[in-house]
Amino acid sequence: MNILEITDAAFSYEDTENIFEDINLTVDKGDVVCILGPNGCGKTTLIKCINKLHELDKGAVYINGRNIKDISQREIAKNIGYIPQGHVPTFAFSVMDVVLMGRSPHLDFFETLGEKDYKIAENSLKKFGLYEMRDKSYTALSGGEQQLVFFARVIAQEPHMLILDEPTSHLDFGNQLKTLDIISKLAASGLSVVMTSHYPDHAFISSNKVAIMKDRKFMAIGRPEEVINEDNMEKAYGIQVEIVDIGYDRKICVPIMSI
Repeated sequence: MNILEITDAAFSYEDTENIFEDINLTVDKGDVVCILGPNGCGKTTLIKCINKLHELDKGAVYINGRNIKDISQREIAKNIGYIPQGHVPTFAFSVMDVVLMGRSPHLDFFETLGEKDYKIAENSLKKFGLYEMRDKSYTALSGGEQQLVFFARVIAQEPHMLILDEPTSHLDFGNQLKTLDIISKLAASGLSVVMTSHYPDHAFISSNKVAIMKDRKFMAIGRPEEVINEDNMEKAYGIQVEIVDIGYDRKICVPIMSI
């Protein structure tokens, strides 16, 4: 059974044309699916529909074979760990408090955190090398450290799948690569990942499936080495590119400047 299945999905905001339509996608256990596409093509809106933050106008999203329309938001949170783009911290919670928030979907309304929840949070912090800063203020951390804390929080949820909206967009070069390495390791442990990105190179590094979004639809879906090519990149982004094999079992996507 697929972890996630999207069938004939379409969505529009009130009194506007469709943001996307005819979207079909399947995600299996351990998949890392990278959704590429230009600004405004609907990537973030699709992510929110998968997470039931928006309701589709047409089609369906299935999580472990169940239509999300029939699943409560709390139950969805048990299955999906979601990291939005551009998170801006507001309150000076401790790192431990932020990670413990990931246990909320597993608690009844009047239930308080127990020893099991603290143990899960501690193990999650240790997984990301954050345990020693558990009492530090989240707002005092660097952008890369905050991103790690968010990963620890969603792992503390014990989900089956992660939904990541441009997880590297506000990170420096080193922290981008560290984040991609984390994503690869989480997928190797059995988690499924769906992420959006502006960087085709990142799909080469961490993804086993790519979907390119353009003109409200997926114009291509497949393995990175099949889908990320000169023709598709030019159609999607309107620029000429060259795909270069740099060795080390790596390819990169190089824009060609025209004078």
